[in-house]
Amino acid sequence: MGLRFQRRVKIFPGVTLNFSKSGMSVSIGFRGFHYTFGGKRGSRVTAGIPGTGVSYTEQLGEGNDREEGK
Repeated sequence: MGLRFQRRVKIFPGVTLNFSKSGMSVSIGFRGFHYTFGGKRGSRVTAGIPGTGVSYTEQLGEGNDREEGK
């Protein structure tokens, strides 16, 4: 079983700093939609239906092209 660490700090409405073991990222958006960048996994966009637990995430940028060296 692995240990997980995650902390979020709201800077102002719509902007959140996210801290974890692997580094820091920034999320910008509103309830139901946000854009996250700055993490090791690259940028991503997440859209969801609030209150349902249903969401869709699309990787963008660095984290998307894992087989680039081949």
